[in-house]
Amino acid sequence: MDNKEKILESALELFYTKGYDAVGVQEIADRSGITKPTLYHYFGSKYGLLESLIETEYTKFRKALETAAVYDGDLPMTLYRFVSTYFEVAWKNAKFYKLFMSMLYAGEASEMHRAVLPYATDQLNMLTALFLKAGNIIGNMNGRQEQYAVTLIGMISHSLLLWLNRNEDAFIGSEKAFAIVHQFLHGIYV
Repeated sequence: MDNKEKILESALELFYTKGYDAVGVQEIADRSGITKPTLYHYFGSKYGLLESLIETEYTKFRKALETAAVYDGDLPMTLYRFVSTYFEVAWKNAKFYKLFMSMLYAGEASEMHRAVLPYATDQLNMLTALFLKAGNIIGNMNGRQEQYAVTLIGMISHSLLLWLNRNEDAFIGSEKAFAIVHQFLHGIYV
């Protein structure tokens, strides 16, 4: 593992366990086994490190979601695939996912919120685009695609957070993904 990877790994662990604001650059450098100038060389600042961490981890997350969100004409199956993939990727990297969510709910003027907002918006846009493609399938969806995307992301996120905060060792599972999609579709078909 190179220095940049060590720093990112250490930052994820420290930001996750202590919170972004509670962690100093020196603590990250010490945990990484590097000097502060090395950290600044790679990232420029603590905020630059946060941005790089989010971009690195979210890119993996997004790649999996993007593949799962390809609409194939079967909305229930596409949503099931999307939710299942979301669960799997978030569960495999629970520390990043929980950090991501905590930053999303941080104060709007905070560095954390500012750093994560474009990525949360990207998720919303990806799901909204899926609903736009399926708009002709469900007549009452017209004009509500973003509202539906927000609702489904909320259902996914809060189910995951509840599961992860219970310290469940087992994967949340396809049964829960099916239940969420079923409940969601029941609401939009009415």
